[in-house]
Amino acid sequence: MNTPLPVVIIGAGPVGLAAAAHLLSRGLEPLLLEAGDSVGAGMQRWAHVRMFSPWEFTIDSQARALLAASGWKEPDPADFPTGGEVVDQYLRPLAATPEIAPRLRLGARALGVARHRRDLMKDAGRERQPYVVQYRDASGEHEVLAQAVIDASGTIEHPNTLGASGLPALGERALGGRISYGIPDVVGSERGRYAGKRVLVVGSGHSAFNVLKDLARLSTQSPGMHVHWALRRSSLARVLGGGDNDQLKERGRLGQDIARLVGQGMLTVHTGIEIDTLENTPSGIVAKAGGRNLPAVDEIIAATGFRPDLSLLSEVRLSVHAGTQSPTALAPLIDPNQHSCGSVRPHGAEELRHPDDGIYIVGMKSYGRAPTFLLLTGYEQVRSVTAALAGDWEAARRVELVLPETGVCITQFADEVTDTRSPANAAAGCCGGAPVQDSTACCVADENAKAAGTAGCGCGSTKPAARASVRPAKAAASCCG
Repeated sequence: MNTPLPVVIIGAGPVGLAAAAHLLSRGLEPLLLEAGDSVGAGMQRWAHVRMFSPWEFTIDSQARALLAASGWKEPDPADFPTGGEVVDQYLRPLAATPEIAPRLRLGARALGVARHRRDLMKDAGRERQPYVVQYRDASGEHEVLAQAVIDASGTIEHPNTLGASGLPALGERALGGRISYGIPDVVGSERGRYAGKRVLVVGSGHSAFNVLKDLARLSTQSPGMHVHWALRRSSLARVLGGGDNDQLKERGRLGQDIARLVGQGMLTVHTGIEIDTLENTPSGIVAKAGGRNLPAVDEIIAATGFRPDLSLLSEVRLSVHAGTQSPTALAPLIDPNQHSCGSVRPHGAEELRHPDDGIYIVGMKSYGRAPTFLLLTGYEQVRSVTAALAGDWEAARRVELVLPETGVCITQFADEVTDTRSPANAAAGCCGGAPVQDSTACCVADENAKAAGTAGCGCGSTKPAARASVRPAKAAASCCG
């Protein structure tokens, strides 16, 4: 026990590998457990998809330093890689560096995390106990002690269902062989499954956009195809994004491409669809939403997002938001019920802390069910978390990142919100952009109001905020302006 224990990192995707690089730069010992047989196994599932972030925003700073020392040639920062190219040209070379390679275990699936000899209920001496991480590999089950645990395992293995209530739609389980979740390679390896078929795509995010764009391309080469698109929103206005105002131009262009395909009649759009039943009929699969039946189709693609599996951490004490399933302090920054400006401020160890000190959920999994994660966010998270684990809380609390904004905000589409929030509240939910310092605030106006002692949500209060918004020109351009 005289040897310092490692920090166990669960998941060797881009954020997990970046965490290892940052730990090494701090003199801490990482141990990476990756369930797949290769680093970036999750990204390999959408290897064909071109990212809307260029290489400039895809490579972590400490990872770059390790690679440079090994003679790695960095890709053109302005190029846009596919998921597969990120794995081949960045993650695999990083995993092969002499610093990372001996600390990486592939085919090692984490089974559970706990305080050593302290179950969830036990208080006595809890904070002095290391963590124990159980994992399984080809040789059997093992456990390792750790001073801290960084869960970067992602969410891709746990897609959301088609049912509007969060449960599978009736009939969804039985029809699983004709439903694909995520972004299938419809013009490549899975072309035979979709060519000439009637296909229904469900979802309104960028995953759905990529699938729709590929299906439209396939339909020009395969007679008889018909592509249907179902989404819950009542219109496409907010769904299609910020266009030219998006600071990630390829992200904005993707929405513009879908708008063009809709205008050309390549996609049949069904809005206001909340699926509750799938029925296998002689003419095909019919999705039912209340009193509405969608046209029969041969295949369904569920691009409905993902959710975190927190069972891995069921024996440690977490503080998780009831709705987003993200760390409680992070939730106000990312909850799409409150705002969706794409201007979530960078955050780190403070917002990601849990009652059991030394447990951090980072990367896509940290966002729970919220859909707005960017790789840059994960890199900033692990920079801050590793600084905290090294005891450098000054660096941990320091913001070292400016995130690109989407150019679209919920306040522009308040009339769409008809369920849990009134239009007036929705319009107030994002005023001035994301908060700058107070993680409990939902926006700049709310942050200002809280600082002035105003009760309730400052952006919805009848009392004026006491201070002017921080960076008013930028805030106005990015959100309520």
